[in-house]
Amino acid sequence: MYSSLEELCYDAEEKKCAFWELVLLDDMQQRGVSRKESFEATKKLYLTMKKADEDYEKALLSQSGLVGGDGEKLANARKEGWLYCGSFIGRVMETAIKMGESNACMKKIVAAPTAGSCGVMPAVLLNLQREKQFTDDRMTEAMFVAAGIGGVIANRAFLAGASGGCQAEIGSASAMAAGAAAYLAGGDARKISTAAALALKSLLGLACDPVAGLVEVPCVKRNVIGSVNALTAADMAMAGISSRIPPDEVIDAMKSIGICMPACLKETGTGGLAATPTGEKIREQMA
Repeated sequence: MYSSLEELCYDAEEKKCAFWELVLLDDMQQRGVSRKESFEATKKLYLTMKKADEDYEKALLSQSGLVGGDGEKLANARKEGWLYCGSFIGRVMETAIKMGESNACMKKIVAAPTAGSCGVMPAVLLNLQREKQFTDDRMTEAMFVAAGIGGVIANRAFLAGASGGCQAEIGSASAMAAGAAAYLAGGDARKISTAAALALKSLLGLACDPVAGLVEVPCVKRNVIGSVNALTAADMAMAGISSRIPPDEVIDAMKSIGICMPACLKETGTGGLAATPTGEKIREQMA
């Protein structure tokens, strides 16, 4: 598995190979599978994301009662046509929340990269496919792009909120989705990496402070921010805007920030929003 986005960019340029294909070849070598097996396994993950979105239940609440039904509220607002963000971003927001709620309600989701950040990738990818009419195979290629970015982040830093705060979960998911979106827009390896860096930079320092220790509040709504952030990062990269800090150094910065974070801001449910008076009341009620 690659441990550097720079290395991926170098190989893409030297070998004249697409970013996504380098990740596929790496997966083949790592797992000892054929090209077809690697591609079909990743395609299955994408199709599972689609099915998870289709299977959203608007009346279903999590066991705690803290989340559920908000995705449908956004859907209704979008259909009524009054969202400031418009129809496309409205759908992105809606999908992100629906997936996060489905996770909290114990329905099947794809943890990409984690269950708490499971809404970001499908919110971006499913809606880009709907908007641009990309084939499932093209979307699978985008999934490989995202996987390559996630693999580098996992090797250089961390993906778990318990290790690095929510910047490691929503931030990483946003970087993965941004790179995938840049690829779908025709971006090369450099633009893909830049998009990932711009997305991650914008979420550095994000605390993981789940109320009552549940992956519900504020986790579900943060998927919205990660999704929209990914699209803005991809647009900036494709417009030719660069990251003054190289992508690998951005990942390293995320790691150093995570290490410096106190334990109360790393999924323990003892700091941040979880420690507010209302957060404490909810915790006591859950107990």
